[in-house]
Amino acid sequence: MSILKVDPQKIEYTDTSQIDPDYTNKMNKEYNWMAKGYDAFMIVFPLWKRWIKKVIPYIEGKKVLEVSFGSGYLMTQYAANDFDVYGIDYNEKMLEIASTKMLSNEISAKLSLANVEFLPFPNNKFNTIINTMAFTGYPNGDKAMAEFKRVLKEDGILLLVDFDYPENRNLLGYWIVKLWEKLGDIIKDINSLLSKYEFNYQDISIGGFGSVHLFIAKNK
Repeated sequence: MSILKVDPQKIEYTDTSQIDPDYTNKMNKEYNWMAKGYDAFMIVFPLWKRWIKKVIPYIEGKKVLEVSFGSGYLMTQYAANDFDVYGIDYNEKMLEIASTKMLSNEISAKLSLANVEFLPFPNNKFNTIINTMAFTGYPNGDKAMAEFKRVLKEDGILLLVDFDYPENRNLLGYWIVKLWEKLGDIIKDINSLLSKYEFNYQDISIGGFGSVHLFIAKNK
């Protein structure tokens, strides 16, 4: 085995039984102080913008939901294109920043405060759901994926960008994922979750030595 490849037995996802029950509230407090500097981070780290914008060509249909929109940067890149845009985020400060950004850009979007585990929408509402660099911040990926499935129309599309282990198990990509886990994110087997909820999907490596993935998932 090459020294640049990681042993398959070391590809381990976060043990969710060890997650602090107050994880979401603690992360929410961190995002309170990160909120004002979030756009500055994306300027310093432009690859982040490039990664999340990869979803834009795959948006389908009229009704679009962006889950965990953060400061709203990505929304400014597509929402003016005649979509009926909705968005939810758990953090109140991010909601305020994004709402102000939509107004200054004259973009119409229905933004609200909500938890991904309890999306405040009826079944089969959206043609496209967008979720970028947020899924590893959810303590219960199963509930989040179930909610995506519920509110997505039949033949609707889920566009998800996040960290997962590189398919070829290269050492650099592996350690990027482990670093993200060390910083507090919950690394999930996204492929298994998409299969469990019967999505037809593609898993495309888009950066970070294979650690950043774009999932294009069609609802059955």
